[in-house]
Amino acid sequence: MHISSNSPLFSAIVAAPFGAIGIRTEAGAVRELVYLPPSFDEKAPVNALSERAAQQVERYLAEPDFRFDLPLAEVGTAFQHKVWNEIAAIPRGEVRTYGDVAKLIRSAPRAVGQACGANWFPLVIPCHRVTASGGIGGFSNHDDASGFHLGVKRWLLRHEGVEGYA
Repeated sequence: MHISSNSPLFSAIVAAPFGAIGIRTEAGAVRELVYLPPSFDEKAPVNALSERAAQQVERYLAEPDFRFDLPLAEVGTAFQHKVWNEIAAIPRGEVRTYGDVAKLIRSAPRAVGQACGANWFPLVIPCHRVTASGGIGGFSNHDDASGFHLGVKRWLLRHEGVEGYA
């Protein structure tokens, strides 16, 4: 990949083994992290926060035990925050099912899946650690078994030492 300044939507774009990760910052907070396909070029950070976020994404991609420390924009419903807090507590190398998370917060698996799909901060809130009871489940509101997003989820799980989702 080469450095590009032609992506005004993102404050930085970091190369990743599966493609790239777009970083949006706004008003002193990370607004969004986005999984991008390989067709996106890297983009140098445009401000100090996007540089900090890019460095942390790169650290995670190199070291799966790295823990993020970024100011996140205040987005999401109270229910989504409940789900995201449970997901954030799942240790690296482990997964929970949508049903497991649902039981913890006294909800339904489908609602947990919808909250996972609405996650603005993947990697920071590791929704890839939530799977279906019978397999990998969906990811980022996508469930095409051979699609880009489930490929990202498989890579992230392998990166974190989780077996059985190839």
